[in-house]
Amino acid sequence: MTYHVKIDVSPIYEMLNSFLVYVTKKWIQHLDVGPEWILEVEGKLSSNVRAALAPASTWPFDDFDVLFAWAAYRTSSSENQDFLNMLAELTAEELFARVSPLLPSITIKETTHIRDSYVPLLRLWDQHYCRSISEDHRTWLEEDADEKRTLLGKMGPELLIEYATAGVIVEPMPGLDEVILFPTVHNRPINMYCFYEGMMIMQYPVDIPEENEDQPPTCLLRFTHALADPERLRLLRYVSDEPKSLAEMCEELNKDEDMVKDQVMALRIAGLLRTHLLGSNRKEKYSIRPDGVSELNMFLESYIRI
Repeated sequence: MTYHVKIDVSPIYEMLNSFLVYVTKKWIQHLDVGPEWILEVEGKLSSNVRAALAPASTWPFDDFDVLFAWAAYRTSSSENQDFLNMLAELTAEELFARVSPLLPSITIKETTHIRDSYVPLLRLWDQHYCRSISEDHRTWLEEDADEKRTLLGKMGPELLIEYATAGVIVEPMPGLDEVILFPTVHNRPINMYCFYEGMMIMQYPVDIPEENEDQPPTCLLRFTHALADPERLRLLRYVSDEPKSLAEMCEELNKDEDMVKDQVMALRIAGLLRTHLLGSNRKEKYSIRPDGVSELNMFLESYIRI
């Protein structure tokens, strides 16, 4: 039996994602916004706001699993302030009840601590950063979500997820009942997913329109960057026969794990590799994505006008 897919869209996710990227700097070298975005944002924030946000850089990354779960199962409107007000007004028992079925090991004390720690900082982030985000971003995300809802009825859950994420394969697995899929801009071009009891939350990137048609599109630059390294080309050839795990790649190719991770990341964000999710243990395998090769030809021919 397959799982159900829900397409969700809300500025709340963009608030959480942008805050996550800013405070953790996670994946920043691989994101389209790049390290220069961090510098740009810091230049706009006052020293008091920067100082207030700084402690969050050392907090557990798993805290965001709780925040995203609250966002996905919100009873407020989809606006940032309504969501934060909802969290602030919930009792400890209500907070815990919202997330404990999804994360059975969590405690009331932990959920209350996460709420009390993050809500004040997210209010600052919303006020000093999120409100300056162009309304165009929200329009792009909502239009893309509408497109994905239409395609869901035509493609089915598994194919839609692979299409939206450019290669994440979520096969039906015991205990997985629902996948909540939402678009984001700040995390492009990577996919992020959170595993819960019976459910997954998965974000997929939405490219913003190119401002200058004479410039190569970002998606084409990802392809050319990924294929510019002979070692990455060899890795593509290696996984063309069957999916391989990161450990298998390191052992069979006699390569350092960090090196292989970087190669896989570059190929993955270019849409040239599939990621096969192997259950809630978060293990992954990778295989070549034939559609990615076809898309490379399409984008290249379109740009150079063949």
